[in-house]
Amino acid sequence: MKRKGRVLARDLIFPEGPRWHEGAFWFSDMHAKTVCRIDSKGHRSVVAEVPGSPSGLGWLPDGRMLVVSMQDQRLLRLEPDGSLVEVADLSKWTTHLCNDMVVDHAGRAYVGNFGFDLHGGDPIRTTNLIRVDPSGDAQQVADGLAFPNGAVITPDGRTLIVGETFGARLAAFDIQPDGSLENHRLWASVPGVAPDGICLDAEGAVWVASPISAEVVRVREGGEIIDRLSVETQAFACMLGGETGHTLFVCTARSSDPETCRQERAGRIETFEVGVPHAGLP
Repeated sequence: MKRKGRVLARDLIFPEGPRWHEGAFWFSDMHAKTVCRIDSKGHRSVVAEVPGSPSGLGWLPDGRMLVVSMQDQRLLRLEPDGSLVEVADLSKWTTHLCNDMVVDHAGRAYVGNFGFDLHGGDPIRTTNLIRVDPSGDAQQVADGLAFPNGAVITPDGRTLIVGETFGARLAAFDIQPDGSLENHRLWASVPGVAPDGICLDAEGAVWVASPISAEVVRVREGGEIIDRLSVETQAFACMLGGETGHTLFVCTARSSDPETCRQERAGRIETFEVGVPHAGLP
């Protein structure tokens, strides 16, 4: 039986990078070049304007927000006065757009990137994952990934799981004390699914947004799909949150093409209530 979600926000251009943080829902309206926040009363406000198009969001231990600036391949930090400052220039490590990320409890950001010109028709190529320390030092920590996108860190801080959009799989790594990654392995193969944004629940399963199949799927390690939620258009990202962690927020749109998104303004935040709450990071 198809479960119908509730629309929390509509008339968006292209919502991405959803997060639940300090009692509110945060997301990047990527092609609108804004980071937004929706409070407990449903009021939406613009937190930051990012000319280079925002994607992944995260927070440092001191509470300042980090945001990936896609087009100019930078990691930025939002200061208390509302200004955005550069933490790191990532263009040394990637030739195309940066996208999602996960930030650990030490403030280390693991940032993915396209690896090829998606909208320009380039052939698919694998790429890397970049770690940025709070100091701004950056380095490649993994390679050979097929469009690394949404990422999560388990509650014990020991495992990073990343969705490979064009690999139809989730990869996992052991996180070392210094933030390096080891033991690259297959966490789950998900044929027919294009893993975009992902989030982790308290049973260790991962919710995966899949634009090509217009759904979010709940996956166990090994690849068993144990739940599916359909959306009307395409699902690009998801995040568990809400007061008890049982609300699954899903970013949807008809397309990811920037011009199409700007013309249609069909982006939405849809919500579903699920049985197992949020866990881990983000």
